[in-house]
Amino acid sequence: MFRRIINGQINSITLAALLVALSSLVSRFLGIFRDRILAGEFGAGDTLDIYYAAFRIPDLVFNLLVLGALSAGFIPIFTGLLKSPLKKARDIFSPADHKAAWELASNVINIMGFGLIILSGLGIVFAAQLTGLISPGFAPEKQALTAELTRIMFLSPVFLGISGVLGGILQSFKRFFVYSLSPIMYNIGIIAGALYLTPLWGVYGLAWGVALGSFMHMIIQLPAVISLGFRYVPKIKFKNSEIKKIGAMMIPRTLTLAISQINLVVITIIASTLASGSLVIFNFANNLQSFPVGIFGISYAIAAFPALSAVAFSKKRLIDNFSVTLRQILFFIAPATVLLLTLRAQIIRVIFGTGRFDWQDTILTIDTLGFFTLSLFAQALIPLLIRVFYARHNSKTPFFVGLATAMANVFLSLWLAGRYGVAGLALAFSIASILNFIILWIVLRLELGDMDESRILISTVKFSAAAILCGVAVQGMKLAVWPFVDMTKFWGVLVQGAAAGLAGIIVYIIICMVLRSEELFNFWSSIKRRLPFKKVETGDQGEARGI
Repeated sequence: MFRRIINGQINSITLAALLVALSSLVSRFLGIFRDRILAGEFGAGDTLDIYYAAFRIPDLVFNLLVLGALSAGFIPIFTGLLKSPLKKARDIFSPADHKAAWELASNVINIMGFGLIILSGLGIVFAAQLTGLISPGFAPEKQALTAELTRIMFLSPVFLGISGVLGGILQSFKRFFVYSLSPIMYNIGIIAGALYLTPLWGVYGLAWGVALGSFMHMIIQLPAVISLGFRYVPKIKFKNSEIKKIGAMMIPRTLTLAISQINLVVITIIASTLASGSLVIFNFANNLQSFPVGIFGISYAIAAFPALSAVAFSKKRLIDNFSVTLRQILFFIAPATVLLLTLRAQIIRVIFGTGRFDWQDTILTIDTLGFFTLSLFAQALIPLLIRVFYARHNSKTPFFVGLATAMANVFLSLWLAGRYGVAGLALAFSIASILNFIILWIVLRLELGDMDESRILISTVKFSAAAILCGVAVQGMKLAVWPFVDMTKFWGVLVQGAAAGLAGIIVYIIICMVLRSEELFNFWSSIKRRLPFKKVETGDQGEARGI
């Protein structure tokens, strides 16, 4: 059974998303545990400001080169090779024989690995100049330490780049279990650095933990890829037709990612000029609000991408897949938004309220997180909208839309940071995200016509009504529990938050049942059909592919 879990295909978008969402849940819980360790050990001050600033440039390199190539180009082209007209004939004689696909994967690994090694080497050499640009508000000694940590962290793009290709292969073959473990291993590596390397090497241990985590992210996927028949070919072919296609699709996607990375760089620059610890507060709040976005929004969007690609130019089937996925995302994101908004004080106190993370840090994080929650719905749906464009081989539209909203975000960040400090950065981010969502929706509507808005609207009304009553239940339970617990203690805050959250979830589910929410019953049916790990067959295997 264990081998079936590891190597088995998952042909349902909901189940694929569920598996990745569960692994994302574990990974993000580990991330929260990591942040709690960092908050307790260092507090919201100079040390963690340096750590997060050092993270920015290596992360930018990874996002631009790796995610640009994989999300826009590699997976669709690699999947196309697997589904070539000769595939069925080949499978009769040799099911594992995908020579062209394996040659493409090796070529991408070689080109990407070579490019990342060169860029990382340059980053190591010019780390001082780079960190000076992104942290102008830091004192000279603070900038020097940031540069040293940056040099260590430049190991991570190389490992993550190779890992990204391996993960793309697993996604294309619908082998989701091992793929879903990689972010968990990444966080375990960082936690190991915080727990075991920091006592030995100080803040340098945090940087080596990032390098360790990225290596574990890669190595966990390698055996599964080899078991699929992958054979490495040590050759680089720039003139390969598939490489040219990936490059053509990658350029606009890379530019789109560059926009989001510019946003983060601008935020880092502005935060470096604010009070000490502002960059830490922003990252802690961002990590918390990314929890539901990653678990529900990104998991479903990635799970749906191969299915969307398979029916990209059949409007009816594309819209059907899009509508089902969007409504399922909203089903989860509506209560998540209410719970995060109503319980943000309890969540922050439980997670970060320890050690050197004081009450002022807590208040700033509460305010910042509150502004982030305003755009959770937009952040959760943007990945899906973007992937519809990618599935239709259109990566230019997300770029231009992103460029416009990025400019708005920069302007709003400069204006609102002066008024509200670090919380203003979160408010600017939320406004820009909502604007991004609206423009993408309008453009897609003009291109596709009716996008099943009537069903989406009906479902949204149901979710909203249930979410409002969920919030009422949360507030009522908080008041009911408060007299019976000591709110100055960790356990008291935990009990109040857990009881209120549980009450809110129960009310949400009950109201959705009463309103006959299609998404609730579809989700439950998908789970029941899979138990105990029975293979689910869909009407069209090409329509339901996973992450």
